[in-house]
Amino acid sequence: MSDDNDKKPVPLRTETTDAAGAGLTEGWARDVLERLAFQALAEQRRARRWTLAFRFVMATIVLAIFLSYEATQHQVGALANHFTALVRMDGTIQEGGAVSAGPIDAALRHAFAAHPAGVILDVDSPGGSPVQASDINSEIWRLRRRYPQVPVYAVVQDLCASGCYYVIVATDKIYANPASLVGSVGVLMDGFGYTGVMRKIGVTRRLLTAGRNKDFLDPFSPLTKAHKAFAEKMLAQIHAQFIRAVLRGRGARLRPHPGLFSGLIWTGQRARQLGLIDGFGTVGEVARRVLKAPHIVDFSPKPGLVSQFAAHLGARVSQAFEAEFLSPLPRLE
Repeated sequence: MSDDNDKKPVPLRTETTDAAGAGLTEGWARDVLERLAFQALAEQRRARRWTLAFRFVMATIVLAIFLSYEATQHQVGALANHFTALVRMDGTIQEGGAVSAGPIDAALRHAFAAHPAGVILDVDSPGGSPVQASDINSEIWRLRRRYPQVPVYAVVQDLCASGCYYVIVATDKIYANPASLVGSVGVLMDGFGYTGVMRKIGVTRRLLTAGRNKDFLDPFSPLTKAHKAFAEKMLAQIHAQFIRAVLRGRGARLRPHPGLFSGLIWTGQRARQLGLIDGFGTVGEVARRVLKAPHIVDFSPKPGLVSQFAAHLGARVSQAFEAEFLSPLPRLE
């Protein structure tokens, strides 16, 4: 009796519970897999929609560029030689920017090659890189020699200083508004020195160089007399190149004045008296009155959407900071 009482039957409920648990586990895993599959499918659909949208946008851009080019070509063909070609130069002249030798030279080449009645360079710029300005100046002279029958004039809007004036002295004639600001035939190189601040806050500059002048104009090191003299000599050389370009372009039209090449800037009214410009007029007036071709076809460089987007986001902020605060370069401004 005792043995029979000691043997307790195994409850069937345990097997039932285990089976139910296994069923629940399998169902949960299946639900998770299904959800993952649906999410992956949804992601693929979203990616496909973005791909299609991107392709559509790119196709639209390409089509717009093609239609714009075709419209310009049709307009040029219809007008034959009875139109004025326009190239705008608006903003600081700097390598890699919208106003640099690459796009401006290309626009000028296209404008001259279309055989217009004349080319107008419409400018509004504080100047900038002497290298880029010199390049554009040389290209204008080259195009004038290649297309002697096509005159090229410059029209100043609000401002044409330093590097901008370096560019336009290569044109046949220069027009401006009496209130325009013109000239500033000079060169500058600026920056900041932080040695005083470093002393106050207890910061020591650790700079190792190979070459005794490798720290030339380093903003975190004291400016030596030798480095200052060398920089001034370099600026004088660039200034002399600038003056030669002005004398070549303006020649006998310039009136002697002690401040002509001193870096001073002049109103359009005074600039005309000094021979820095030839007369007053707008783009429309020069096209109608001087070139006798009132129809204007714009050959100005067109920045792409990517360039505009990058500009709005400040893609060049770091470059500007470095140029202004860390490694100053000569500028015609």
